[in-house]
Amino acid sequence: MTIEKVTSLGSINITEDAIATLAGQVVTECYGVVGMASKKIVQDSIAMLLKKENYSKGIVVNRTSKGIEINIYVIVSFGVRISEVVYEAQKKIKYVLENTLQQELGAVNVFVQGVAKKD
Repeated sequence: MTIEKVTSLGSINITEDAIATLAGQVVTECYGVVGMASKKIVQDSIAMLLKKENYSKGIVVNRTSKGIEINIYVIVSFGVRISEVVYEAQKKIKYVLENTLQQELGAVNVFVQGVAKKD
């Protein structure tokens, strides 16, 4: 799935991986988010932190009838209110991606995979 835009100069194609990487960078800047987790939890149920080059492994991008739907898997910081962290992350991701891609987002779903102390 790609987003295709046609301009007077030609066409622009934005891949799912590019959208996932952008969303990963945005969410890791949010207060209370320690990092990204893989969408597939390791065999012994431990969520592993992903490095910058692997952000797309913690994000699923789907196109639906309502627009683009993004599922993000994160690890939050110990001692923060999880509901507030998730809400603020959803708002920031929606704002940045809609302005950057000029495309409507149908949903931003955030799944908390674990809690950890921030280094």
